[in-house]
Amino acid sequence: MKAIRVHAYGGPETLRLEELPLPEPGPGEVLVRVEYVGVNYIDTYRRRGLYPVALPFTPGEEGAGVVEKAGEGVLAFQPGDRVAWSNVLGSYAEYQVVPASRLVPIPEGVSTRLAAALLLQGMTAHYLVEATYPLKPKEVAVVHAGAGGVGQLLIQLAKAKGATVIATASTEEKRALARARGADFALPYEGFAQAVREITDGVGADVVYDGVGQATFEESLDALRLRGMLVLFGQSSGPVSPFDPQVLNHKGGLFLTRPSLHHYTASRRELLHRAGEVFRRFLEGRLSVHIGGEFPLSEAAEAHRALEGRKTVGKLLLKP
Repeated sequence: MKAIRVHAYGGPETLRLEELPLPEPGPGEVLVRVEYVGVNYIDTYRRRGLYPVALPFTPGEEGAGVVEKAGEGVLAFQPGDRVAWSNVLGSYAEYQVVPASRLVPIPEGVSTRLAAALLLQGMTAHYLVEATYPLKPKEVAVVHAGAGGVGQLLIQLAKAKGATVIATASTEEKRALARARGADFALPYEGFAQAVREITDGVGADVVYDGVGQATFEESLDALRLRGMLVLFGQSSGPVSPFDPQVLNHKGGLFLTRPSLHHYTASRRELLHRAGEVFRRFLEGRLSVHIGGEFPLSEAAEAHRALEGRKTVGKLLLKP
């Protein structure tokens, strides 16, 4: 089978297409023929060594496809079943062995393409607004990168909770897309904290959902109300530098948290709940996903360049 391999940390050029033996599923595992792979910022972090893994490795943590073979003891999945997964390393490949406990069935009405585009980022948006900071009606939420894959889904889920949503994006085209997804306001990054203060009559936002990191961190704190919360769930612009926690005191007794999806899908019950909620809302027409680009597996490096160059809107996919 063909797979992308990384032998040394670095830029997109380290993503190399290679021929590998077809893997065999062990007990409790399933061999899946991969049809679509979701491209996420965490893939670039692993490629660069920000989230180190043993070399060489196959990147990618999200995909969808068809069960090829079930390992010993697997009763829930049979060959031919359509499945999706997230947080399982090794998806940039034609086939992947996935623990059965991390697979979710794809419901009728959802294609494998849409499942690959929706699962990881949809569940991320779901845990952010439902669990990390459970939004209430009339609260004010700032959503950074509002035209991105997570951003668009976050806007929709936040509006469904009755919140006022202030999105940020780098271009007017992207800001228009954020407004089309339901954002009440869409701002450029420059001076967004002051703009949030003006929109809220000086009070500030209840929560900032920040997947950008380094470039927005300080202003995100400045945009918050007294005892507001900054939810730092990503670092597309780079990691945040160490800082004195006393800053949180000076800026109003603020809360800061740094969650990840695996914290909110740790058990199979929670995984199935979040995935089921995302698929259900999609099927009911209450959640839309925008696929901004699709690349052959062999062009994984180009997909990374597009993502890191902020040239994309919505979700990027690879097709083996």
